[in-house]
Amino acid sequence: MAVRDAMIVAGGAGTRLWPLTATTPKPLLPFCGEPFLAGVLARLAAAGVERVWLVVGADTAPFAAVRPVADRLGLRLEVVPEPEPLDTAGGVRAAAERVPGTFLVLNGDILTDVDLGLVTAAHRAAAADATVVLTRVADTSSYGVCVREGSRIVGFVEKPAPGQLPDQDAVNAGTYVLEPRAMLAFPPGRLSFERTVFPRLVADGWHVEGFVSDAVWADLGTRERYLEGHRLALDGQLRWPTLARPRPQGVEVAATAEVAPTALLCAGARVAAGARIGPNVVLGAGACVGAHVALDDVVLGAGSTVGSGTRLRGVVTGERAVVGAAVTAVEGAIVGAREYVEDGSTLPRGATVPPWP
Repeated sequence: MAVRDAMIVAGGAGTRLWPLTATTPKPLLPFCGEPFLAGVLARLAAAGVERVWLVVGADTAPFAAVRPVADRLGLRLEVVPEPEPLDTAGGVRAAAERVPGTFLVLNGDILTDVDLGLVTAAHRAAAADATVVLTRVADTSSYGVCVREGSRIVGFVEKPAPGQLPDQDAVNAGTYVLEPRAMLAFPPGRLSFERTVFPRLVADGWHVEGFVSDAVWADLGTRERYLEGHRLALDGQLRWPTLARPRPQGVEVAATAEVAPTALLCAGARVAAGARIGPNVVLGAGACVGAHVALDDVVLGAGSTVGSGTRLRGVVTGERAVVGAAVTAVEGAIVGAREYVEDGSTLPRGATVPPWP
């Protein structure tokens, strides 16, 4: 039987993706042409979830953008505000009082295609109080390792050196299945899954199961990781729902332009003569690319334009950004929403161009 409720923790500030997050909350940033949360909601609906609790910060208004998506998918969407930050688990603890049974928890900035049905089935088969999806890492020295006996988690070791814990290389991948009783064992207020909830449940003898998965797992929290997530989806290593839809309408590509197979052109995108698009490029809805432009590893926000002769690599823009003609940015940059990069500019490595106020 499918789990009917899921919570998405979506209150992160996204400071490492500034200036994109100056105008758009991190979970709503576009991913493969639609808000990232649109893909997460589609995955939950496909797994049989009927109600989604969206745990956000103090400002709930921006998240109205995904309500039509939830309606289209047949999901009931409940937005849970946090007037003050409650860490990774405080908002989940507050909403758990209103959930009647087993529920999923997903981080709103973790990209994964783990099979949620298999995870919930394993949780129920083990009669667990909590199940943590785990991913294996080659170097454990940057992570907290979940120590297991069989599949049950019995302890946690923070950042052990490689080889210090033989056969223990699995870390928290940010997807959980929980029973309400496990969360209600903690008082309301600020609460962390990683530092408090799971360690205390294990210490107190609750059954915390570990589900090791080889599915894709990626944190989208920096420009580099955001682009890497797109690469995983565009070249087919990751199954992402928004890529399964028919070719969008109104796309115009000049006969002499080159578009790589790993490029995604959203509705109304236009590509002029002699341009080279890709590999690993997304042109947001209505984006316009001028003549003889070269884009590689680039995500353009909706309505953005790139002038003729410009070369971009490793660049992300917000919506309606304008990158002028003969601009060079081949070592990575972020251009904020509605910002203008002057003709002939050269953006240095890691440049950030803030949005207009």
